[in-house]
Amino acid sequence: MSARTIDGVNNTSPLTFLKGHGTQNDFVIVPDPDNALDLPASVVARLCDRRAGIGGDGLLHVVRSAAHPDAQTMAGEAEWFMDYRNADGSIAEMCGNGVRVFAGYLQRAGLVEEGDLAIATRGGVKKAHIAKDGDVTVSMGKAVLPADGVTVTVDGRSWPARNVNMGNPHAVAFVADLAHAGELRSVPPFSPAEVYPDGVNVEFVVDRGPGHVAMRVHERGSGETRSCGTGACAVAVAAARRDGVDPAVTGAPVTYTVDLPGGTLVITEYPDGEIEMTGPAVIVAEGVIDPALIETAVA
Repeated sequence: MSARTIDGVNNTSPLTFLKGHGTQNDFVIVPDPDNALDLPASVVARLCDRRAGIGGDGLLHVVRSAAHPDAQTMAGEAEWFMDYRNADGSIAEMCGNGVRVFAGYLQRAGLVEEGDLAIATRGGVKKAHIAKDGDVTVSMGKAVLPADGVTVTVDGRSWPARNVNMGNPHAVAFVADLAHAGELRSVPPFSPAEVYPDGVNVEFVVDRGPGHVAMRVHERGSGETRSCGTGACAVAVAAARRDGVDPAVTGAPVTYTVDLPGGTLVITEYPDGEIEMTGPAVIVAEGVIDPALIETAVA
């Protein structure tokens, strides 16, 4: 890696990393401003492995937008690109908790200051605000609500699931008890399969009170995670529509508190359709990766 490549022959110098989480949705953070690293899926999966690697629900590859072919068109709006990877090494469009942790890293590294900033993602440019208390608010864009939903089945129980797209696909099912979601390590069966040809994040939701829900989630490519930001947004939108509330119709914003196994997020949908998510971003460690770990993963 003296030449800053991963699957080439120069894997000799340590690779810097950090570890962070947003409501316990945790990430390996790999700073690489010039996009000099080629991170194959095998390496990402090894780094995210909780027993043989560092451990994480995903990996945040920190790159300047101008240096990455997937983000160059956004470079005029956002200096930094979140090249997000799922724990299995697959590429994902967006990760809401990841955006908050990404912003927290940029501030910690002295690359941005407290206040407003823009972050490029494969789901578009996301606007963030870093508050004095460390919480980060992210503008998550608008939800798309396709008409075609699915039926999710676990252990003989079935529920209709609302199709919500937050730059990535979600199926939101309201249940009587979160335990009914089962183990969530594998993808909950759903039909018809063609509604989500590229896979889906599946949320199971229960009510806690007015404007207050709790959820569990199977994240595509990662299994059950302690939190999912885009999933919390999808759940809030689905809950509002179920409750007969549409800010585009009422002209007033609607806010839901969403409890996840790893903490709480506050989701607000505005009359213009924009959705904001507020929650913590925590950096817990930093260090270097032994090149031998990389070489083993590549081999």
